[in-house]
Amino acid sequence: MRDNNRRESLQRIEVRELELDDLAAVFALGERIFTADQAPTLHRTWDPYEVVSFFQGDPETCLVAIDEQTETICGFALGTVLEKRRSAWTYGYLVWLGVDPAYGNAGVGGKLLADLTERFIEQGARMLLVDTEADNDRALKFFARNGFGHPRPHVFLSKNLTREPAYRKARKPKGNEPAK
Repeated sequence: MRDNNRRESLQRIEVRELELDDLAAVFALGERIFTADQAPTLHRTWDPYEVVSFFQGDPETCLVAIDEQTETICGFALGTVLEKRRSAWTYGYLVWLGVDPAYGNAGVGGKLLADLTERFIEQGARMLLVDTEADNDRALKFFARNGFGHPRPHVFLSKNLTREPAYRKARKPKGNEPAK
């Protein structure tokens, strides 16, 4: 029974290129998915400029999944093609993949990934790259089911620049300006 419901749900999902009118909805969905609690490092980089930048730079590898029954965006994939200088290698890089939690396990992520994979191949990519946090078991299982391998953990470091002398110098009030 569950497989039939999944197939029916997936049949009403259309994947298409991201359009200008979709930007706000994609950003809002990402805000719901990439929260500071759920994805502390991703939350820091998820902003409206991120969505717009991918849309402007690689529109053919920016996709949305639309539930045709409700006419709402239920998922998105933002990717880019990377070419290494002096190399025959071209990479497809899936940077952001988000699915509305209400559509979890309905196959939306897989459908987005399959469509994006075809687009990367058409653009000459020889390899598809993706990264996720090392403790994101759900994403790791999803990517493993979809043929990805060789996981390597990431180490994220940060530095508070407000302690740097150059930072204090740059923020020092100039002339007669009042201190902030």
